[in-house]
Amino acid sequence: MKYFLISNNPLARDTLSAEHELVFVDGSFLDVLYEARDRCHIGHMLLSHPLSGSVKPNETLYKTVMISKKTGPTDLDSVLLLEKAIETAKKFGRVRRNWQQRELDDFQVVDLTLIQSAIESCNESYET
Repeated sequence: MKYFLISNNPLARDTLSAEHELVFVDGSFLDVLYEARDRCHIGHMLLSHPLSGSVKPNETLYKTVMISKKTGPTDLDSVLLLEKAIETAKKFGRVRRNWQQRELDDFQVVDLTLIQSAIESCNESYET
């Protein structure tokens, strides 16, 4: 595999970790972005958009991103994209609502679906 995942989504961890390398972040949406940014600073490249989907950062607790396994020189585009995503997430503010479990489950499914689509696209691009 040419990538690994960074996620705070328990459903993504439970569903994907058997077939994909996954770093689980026991933290917030922002914590996932910070982890991805820090890894891009040491030479990994961001392979999925950090704000994919139509769910705003303050409307969900979960995020999964794809990062290259290979390292090289710092990819400034990856770092800048993550910095802008962090700034955007901070502008939206913290998630303030007490979600019901079924809503949390739905947010986990949405995040999982988005990253599965990114995985499929990445795998297709490596095959061609």
